[in-house]
Amino acid sequence: MEIGIDSFASAMYGSYLSSADAMEQLLDRIVIADEAGLDVFGIGEHHKKEFLDSAPAVILSAAAARTENITLGSAVKVLSTDDPVRVYQNFATLDLISKGRAELVVGRGSAIEAYPLFGYDLKDYDALFAEKLELFLQIREQEYVTWSGKFRPALTNQPVYPRAFQEKLPVWLGVGGTPASFIRAGSLGLPLMVAVIGGETERFRPLIDLYREAGAQAGFSPGQLKVGLHSPGYVAQTSEQAVADYYPGYAELWTKAGKERGWPPVTKAGFDALIAPKGVLVVGGPEEVAEKLLRHSEALGGIDRFTFQMDNAGLTHRQLMQSIELIGTMVMPLIKKSK
Repeated sequence: MEIGIDSFASAMYGSYLSSADAMEQLLDRIVIADEAGLDVFGIGEHHKKEFLDSAPAVILSAAAARTENITLGSAVKVLSTDDPVRVYQNFATLDLISKGRAELVVGRGSAIEAYPLFGYDLKDYDALFAEKLELFLQIREQEYVTWSGKFRPALTNQPVYPRAFQEKLPVWLGVGGTPASFIRAGSLGLPLMVAVIGGETERFRPLIDLYREAGAQAGFSPGQLKVGLHSPGYVAQTSEQAVADYYPGYAELWTKAGKERGWPPVTKAGFDALIAPKGVLVVGGPEEVAEKLLRHSEALGGIDRFTFQMDNAGLTHRQLMQSIELIGTMVMPLIKKSK
């Protein structure tokens, strides 16, 4: 199982940092993740004041110049509101800078602020993604592209440069809970990244089974149908310390998000259910976290990657750095030892 971090590039306003300092700290965390042996670091995409990730490829390119081994990717790139040609060019350039360490997780986006910002209509939410994914995958396969669609001018034998360092730029499909999205990923033979942020993780097993069934019917082997899991999490020296560090900021930020999306306020009882053995939050000491990841993998029929979303709970830079180091030095060895 690959282990990594996904970040929304928190602006860290509560700590009175400037945006420049917050960005510098984020890059330092990517460097530490590389040095600690983590497999992947992803940058999301939002267009809100509290996040600095509106241009993920730029952040990842800066990280590429300071790292050596870690895979650098999007988490998630909102393909629906961007031009697939420019997305390919940006990530192909990242791939050249990093010498083959770039990848993408693409999706429609659970936050919708990009749609009015770039002049798109939410009624086209799925149609936009389907069309742009088709074009992006064609660009990935072909240097010269002939294509036509509804939302972008046609291309007629048009070359797209630069080409990626890797023969085929890796692309994962990021999904929430829509069955059609799982089926689409399987039918295309794309690796699946499942974002689970609430409830019990095992409830996603029927949807992952749909993905694997669709992939098999389309002629893809089990080895091609990778499954990744993205969830909020945090590791401290002990479970008690992890909860003490994580809960206050988590409750504040997710209660605020709930007001925007219609969720109820966070309670300690609800939080305790989420950090329970089957709950979605991967929060605890190294042993507890490793056991939970292995339990999640078994419940879902095997997962190939897990990524922690950590900068969503008001944690300090120091706490995040220490957590990343613990993941690399203690959690990952425990998972590998279990094989």
